[in-house]
Amino acid sequence: MTELIPAPAVLVAAADSWSRELLGQLVLNVRCDADVQYVGDGPQAIEALRQQPFALALVEQELPLADGLDVLRAARQMRRGEAFILISSRADAASVRAALPLAPTAYLIKPFNAENLRQRLQKLLLVPGQEVVCDLPSMNPQTSLQDFLRTARDSTDGAPLMDGVELAARRCLNAEECVLADLENEFGRDPQITACLIAAANSAAQHVGMSCQTLAQALARLGLTQALNLALGVSLQRAAQLDEPLLKQSAEQFWDLSQRCADSAQTLALALGADAPRCYTAGLLHCLGELALLRSLQDWCNGGGELDEDEIEGCLRELGAGFGSALRARWRLPLELRELIAAAYGVSAGVFSREALILNLAASAVRMPQEQRGELLESKAARMLGLKSAQRRLLEAL
Repeated sequence: MTELIPAPAVLVAAADSWSRELLGQLVLNVRCDADVQYVGDGPQAIEALRQQPFALALVEQELPLADGLDVLRAARQMRRGEAFILISSRADAASVRAALPLAPTAYLIKPFNAENLRQRLQKLLLVPGQEVVCDLPSMNPQTSLQDFLRTARDSTDGAPLMDGVELAARRCLNAEECVLADLENEFGRDPQITACLIAAANSAAQHVGMSCQTLAQALARLGLTQALNLALGVSLQRAAQLDEPLLKQSAEQFWDLSQRCADSAQTLALALGADAPRCYTAGLLHCLGELALLRSLQDWCNGGGELDEDEIEGCLRELGAGFGSALRARWRLPLELRELIAAAYGVSAGVFSREALILNLAASAVRMPQEQRGELLESKAARMLGLKSAQRRLLEAL
């Protein structure tokens, strides 16, 4: 292997954007100074290798147009000797034998253990005893908060994580026995992980049959290890945890609001014979925009910006909904789920499903004092649902 340069260039090639993000985050967790280049097909990977030397190439075998084995073959023909990790879903002996003459540094079988790969990357990208410290990115002092947030809205990584998600992912990855039900319990109250796993399960590389609209459906499609890998990758992103006390305090309020809305929507759905898991999911995700905005404000602070409580409240009031709409669209969450989330903010003219009316009632209930919840019985959503006496009492008690 060639000697590693101080700030190594690393090529990540994977067809699925969520897989690329995971691999890139594992690299950056080990070497925050790495120059990571991302490509989505075989010819792009081969061209990138021709353009410059890389310290490491992380390449999935299942690439469009030219597969990972073709990329490995091209890399070896260039005789640069970079480390090359081939990641494949093919575990049969013939596939492994086909790769061995090309001397990959490692041949990993999907689903691989992300924590084990991270430790392998440490050996490849760091010399013993070496530590790499990276300064947080600074901002142009001329950039206004509004300009910063307008840019952040279209590129945000989503919401911050509730405490304990990274530890839970590492613990489950290393546990001898862990089942999907354990993951649903660990991650089912975190809006970011729930949204990310649903989005990943509906990505082009995973999509088969009906769309996934709940965490349980996403976990079943992704499988135990891949879901854990993605959760760990999300937890390693910059600003995944909030440091500023005012921002964390505000996030805790939105986490609480999300959970109460999810629980209330689920309770109403069960009472009305509606789709309770979908209602729970939509309730949990309906504050995703406000939470994503708080994470962007953490980036603002990390870059040297300052905030006070009034500015935070103003940004949330004016921009939170826009952050949520942009994020749900960019992640391509199922349209039916997006429409259900939107119902939490209002219903106007048109035909609405029972689930949408339930979301509207649940979101309204958790935002008003309990003594005023009787007013919801006269709302448009309640009238359209035709609540019976027991259901009306339930709504007042939410």
